[in-house]
Amino acid sequence: MSGNKAVAYKAPGVVEIIDTPYPTFELQAGPGVNPINVGRKVPHGVILRTVSTNICGSDQHMVRGRTTAPAGLVLGHEITGEVIETGPDVEFIKVGDIVSVPFNISCGRCRNCKEGKTGICLNVNPDRPGSAYGYVDMGGWVGGQAEYVLVPYADWNLLRFPDRDQALEKIMDLTMLSDILPTGFHGAVTAGVGVGSTVYVAGAGPVGLAAAASAQLLGAAVVIVGDLNEDRLAQARSFGCETVNVANGDPADQIEQLLGVREVDAGIDAVGFEARGHGHGAQEAPATVLNSLMDITAAGGSVGIPGLYVTGDPGAADEAAKKGSLSLSLGTGWAKSLSFTTGQCPVMKYNRQLMMAILHDRIQISKAVNAKAIPLEDAPRGYAEFDAGAATKYVLNPNGYISN
Repeated sequence: MSGNKAVAYKAPGVVEIIDTPYPTFELQAGPGVNPINVGRKVPHGVILRTVSTNICGSDQHMVRGRTTAPAGLVLGHEITGEVIETGPDVEFIKVGDIVSVPFNISCGRCRNCKEGKTGICLNVNPDRPGSAYGYVDMGGWVGGQAEYVLVPYADWNLLRFPDRDQALEKIMDLTMLSDILPTGFHGAVTAGVGVGSTVYVAGAGPVGLAAAASAQLLGAAVVIVGDLNEDRLAQARSFGCETVNVANGDPADQIEQLLGVREVDAGIDAVGFEARGHGHGAQEAPATVLNSLMDITAAGGSVGIPGLYVTGDPGAADEAAKKGSLSLSLGTGWAKSLSFTTGQCPVMKYNRQLMMAILHDRIQISKAVNAKAIPLEDAPRGYAEFDAGAATKYVLNPNGYISN
């Protein structure tokens, strides 16, 4: 094969469908590819024909021009596919397997991988620990919003679905295993959610909704979701969450109306670095969510932070935020003995268990996030509608595997 179509970032607010080379088992030069990685051999990799690949809020940060992503970067780190070629060093993954691809790329061989810290692998990104497909400063591994994609360290990275027909039948749920469901689940786990917990999730985008559904799966008594977008709050209510509209002010006041107290057991930040303040007409104030969560999480509790924070944000509200420096009330967190967990979700820690929960109907994540399949060529529309606040998780269908 020689052809491949993909979704590429072109300029702030602009994505296009481009023709791009068919993957090979060697990394090629291209937008965002670290020069040290050019020529890197990948005999341990496979080439996938993409079954589904999702538009993520993390992609949207780049498309808004809020990172240092270069023009021409092929996007996409949420990937499910069918194996069509295997490298000579691949032993257990076979042609024809339907697989989920963790968004974090890991080697399985370094100290961090061996300790289960696959979000901060030491060998896949020359710049820093941790890597991902189609993402700025993540080593230059080509994104998966494409017809075909290369996945390295395939025997280690890939989660193979046990039955092809069952997988394709449940593909709209299983496609969430590459990122947002494990990420939301990680947020809930690191926030200490358990049976009987009261939980506040900041943000009703797909990751926030996945965190809310995960909290329910973990046995939370009450899950409250806060956002400025009423359509997204309605989506949270559709599967049993309570909601607060932070356009109406401090969420603590509304939490008190729901629970009788102003605090919850566990807090989850599913917003990240483009957070806005509270109240009508609130402007961007990136530390708002983190400071609010410190206020409303009970003493001795935990805050899970799956929301994305970056070290380079050219569109930030102030000079400090452009470097990822925020005005946090750390004294509040210290005084309340709060615990915080940040960083990429180590997807492999959770994805098999969550796969089983999906296959045995313990969670309906596609319904919770209002997933909608669209053709690859409609990706620009999907990005625009998502950016405008659509309460929808857009799933790209490049090769016609998903029947609408």
